Parts: sequence; structure tokens; C-alpha cells
Amino acid sequence: MDIETDGSTLVLAGDFDVRSTMEVRHALYELLALHDGDVVVDLSGVDSIDLTALKVLGVATRQAARDGHHLTLRGCRPAVRRLLHMTRMIRVLEVERAATPA
Repeated sequence: MDIETDGSTLVLAGDFDVRSTMEVRHALYELLALHDGDVVVDLSGVDSIDLTALKVLGVATRQAARDGHHLTLRGCRPAVRRLLHMTRMIRVLEVERAATPA
């Protein structure tokens, strides 16, 4: 899992699963502590995601809201969107709409 920070955006690439949740959780909470307001998690480079990773995002979203922040997911690929719908986490996590081509 590659984790980069670009301003208030956490950019992830690779497999976001149980093996990488601790380092993603740490990076995400660090970013939330540094920025007031909106934080984005860019998943456009994530090849696969599992339920443990979705739980990390769900708990971070809840904690961010308690602290007055707003967490949004960007660049969700179809496999990620399917898992969000299957687990009903789509109700908890805010997913940025993909821009429709002109």
C-alpha cells in the first residue's frame, strides 16, 4: 500500500486490506488532526479493498464528523463501489460523484 498526502487529500494506491489498515488509519487520523474542515481520501489507485478497510473508513468518518470535519471518498472504482453497496457502507461514507464526460 502506497500512502501519500497532497494537501488535505490522502492518496492511496495498491491493496487496501487488513494488512494495510493500521498504516492507513494512522495517516488518516494524522491528516484529520492537521486540517480543519474537509479531508478527501483518494481511492483511484486502490486495486482492491476489503471489509476491514471499509470499517476503518467508516469509523474515521464518524470521528471526523464529531470533530467538525468532513470526510469524502474520491475515485472509487467499480469494485470498491460494489462492496460499498453490498455492505451498505454507502449509507455511512460520502462518495464523491464521478464527473460525467461531456
